[in-house]
Amino acid sequence: MSSHHEESDVDVSAIFGFSAGLTAVTAAVFLFVWLLFGYFDRRETPTGPPDYPLAAGQELRLPPQPRLQTAPREDFAAFRAGEDALLNGYRWIDKAAGTVRIPIAEAMRLTVERGLPARTVDGGKQK
Repeated sequence: MSSHHEESDVDVSAIFGFSAGLTAVTAAVFLFVWLLFGYFDRRETPTGPPDYPLAAGQELRLPPQPRLQTAPREDFAAFRAGEDALLNGYRWIDKAAGTVRIPIAEAMRLTVERGLPARTVDGGKQK
């Protein structure tokens, strides 16, 4: 028996040829992209330093909608404080009709104390 490899199973020259071709194509694409970016850099017109929104004497230019929140935690805390004030405070809804907004705990206590209206035996039908 010989310790040589099988020459009929693997075409080593085809593998080397493919690797060389792949390397050449990769180098050509790299060169093309490098030249293209150089062309874009040469054609770019200088615009000067960017405008900063905090610069004095300039109007504030807002980005298009939808705008992201700059301080979401503080916005949410303010929203929750407003909702808590509505849910836990007293406020007139309609003074003329005598309708007021009361805290939830007070409303639940009054509901338990006074009860809810119940249906009549005849199902609420009037004769």
